[in-house]
Amino acid sequence: MKRSGLPEETYLLVRIAALVAMDAAPVSYLMNVGTALEAGIPMETLQGTLIAIAPVVGSARIMSAASKMVRALAMAEEEDEQEEEDELNDL
Repeated sequence: MKRSGLPEETYLLVRIAALVAMDAAPVSYLMNVGTALEAGIPMETLQGTLIAIAPVVGSARIMSAASKMVRALAMAEEEDEQEEEDELNDL
């Protein structure tokens, strides 16, 4: 990130836009959307990024990306739940 010279928020949003453009796999979104949310970037800003790039990449790519983001967030949620369950079982 330092080498890009971009602020953290811009850097992360550009990465997400690139994932959309290349029709990346859900696991790529898991890593990047998760990092963006942890950095305090609101979901509305992520949605705004999709809206901004829609005329360039097309609505089919946007719908594909949105569905993959939802799957990635669901995977993260399942992982968190599994970790909590494992912790309870260890007690």
